[in-house]
Amino acid sequence: MSFSSNVKAELCKDSLSKKSCAVAEGYGVLLYCNTFSSTEIRIITESRDFAARLPRLFKKAFGITFDQEPAAQDRGKLQFAISSEDKIAKIFETLQMDLKASLTLHVNFGMLEEEAECMAYLRGAFLAGGSVTDPAKRYHLELTTSHYKVSRETCALLLDAGFSPKETTRGGNSILYFKQSNLIEDFLTAIGAPVCAMGVMEAKVEKDLRNGVNRRVNCETANLTKVVDASMEQVAAIRKLQKRGQLKDLPPKLRETAKLRLENPEATLQELAAMQDPPVSKSAMNHRMRKLVALADES
Repeated sequence: MSFSSNVKAELCKDSLSKKSCAVAEGYGVLLYCNTFSSTEIRIITESRDFAARLPRLFKKAFGITFDQEPAAQDRGKLQFAISSEDKIAKIFETLQMDLKASLTLHVNFGMLEEEAECMAYLRGAFLAGGSVTDPAKRYHLELTTSHYKVSRETCALLLDAGFSPKETTRGGNSILYFKQSNLIEDFLTAIGAPVCAMGVMEAKVEKDLRNGVNRRVNCETANLTKVVDASMEQVAAIRKLQKRGQLKDLPPKLRETAKLRLENPEATLQELAAMQDPPVSKSAMNHRMRKLVALADES
């Protein structure tokens, strides 16, 4: 199952114990489903958990059954439909909507005054028109509806609830989305999927840990490269002095340093400094190496 499917499965575990919340959730489903008009309601989903919840949700919220439901053996996209005038009229009455008026859909804020009802509405909107990307890949959660005003008013609801969604359009649909992991975590927790929210958090921690390890490895690799490059330069300089017969004329300390470097080409300056007799500081060893390189560069 995809991460989005897991989220919807967790959301569908809600018990539907309070009718006002069931109505609010059904409201979100209708405003974010495939078709919601005065003549037809059509909900299409690939989530079997959501499909199992829908008949119970509509019975609890509106006291009605669907005219069309998918068969138990159906796979892929599962379709629910209502075309009965009486049933649609009952839904409109429950949602305090005028069946005869020109249908430009809006969010009735009066039905979502309580926080629990607002979150139930958002849960329904996500179940019908939402998706979230696997956080191991990237952070992206969106709510998609074909109704522009519904999207704008849902955005206002989210802002009032402390969220800051971004807005865009795609293929004639209006989309609200989050790309910050912390906002996705908070949103999923608020609408009833705290376990999946924890999954987002764990994915972020794992990414941060992996990135931190990569940064350290890259840093250590860069430092090692510098050490190797410096050692090669120093060995080349000492070989040049050796070829010219100048090593034997160097002061004893420089001769010892040159000898140690030739014998230990992979050692760091700190390690070479400890090999001196008596040991010297890394700074002193660095100064001697610079002196050898400078002497070799003299024509």
